[in-house]
Amino acid sequence: MGGAEWTAGCDFDEALWQQSGQAPVMVLPTAAAYEHPGRAVATAEKWFAGFGARTEAVMILSRRDALDEAMAVRLADARFIYLSGGSPMHLLSVLKETPAWEAIVGAWHAGAVVAGSSAGAMVLGDPMVDPRGGALTLGLGLISRIAVMPHYDTWSEEKAHRTVQLATGHLRIAAIDERTALIRHPDGSWTSAGAGEVTVFVDARPAPLEVLQGS
Repeated sequence: MGGAEWTAGCDFDEALWQQSGQAPVMVLPTAAAYEHPGRAVATAEKWFAGFGARTEAVMILSRRDALDEAMAVRLADARFIYLSGGSPMHLLSVLKETPAWEAIVGAWHAGAVVAGSSAGAMVLGDPMVDPRGGALTLGLGLISRIAVMPHYDTWSEEKAHRTVQLATGHLRIAAIDERTALIRHPDGSWTSAGAGEVTVFVDARPAPLEVLQGS
């Protein structure tokens, strides 16, 4: 997700929920720990309730929370995990090398839907775009050789250009508009959905989504 999650235009969330088997949506407002995480959870609850889905808040706000085995157990059994937007650097520092992150990875390999918006999407790649300047840093690596650039429709042309130039060699930059999703399907194929567009850059030039196959 490119940002502005759980708002009009994000109708793909219902399809993701259906894909999960209509499981409860486990909402992690970790990235919004310093930006009213309870408000993020309330927004998610209202949005998913609109099509009959139930949400559960997983209040991992600090690294201490992410080290809590009880939190990890909840995530390991989840079928739909959603990482909210906020600070990608905080989210990365909280989840990296913790039982909570290991549980998320395990759930994903077992067939769970894992979704992230803005910061939540950025950390899933390796490398990831550093929002402080548009350069690259290490992400959590759930997907490889893809860096997500969210809010692409609102980034300044200069900053976006600087980041796109980093798409060289085997690295792909996925520039995603707000209220828009780049979706990886179980067979490894990729599609986009939502109100905006997804632009993939390879060697600093736009490329079709098919170049993501295998990531």
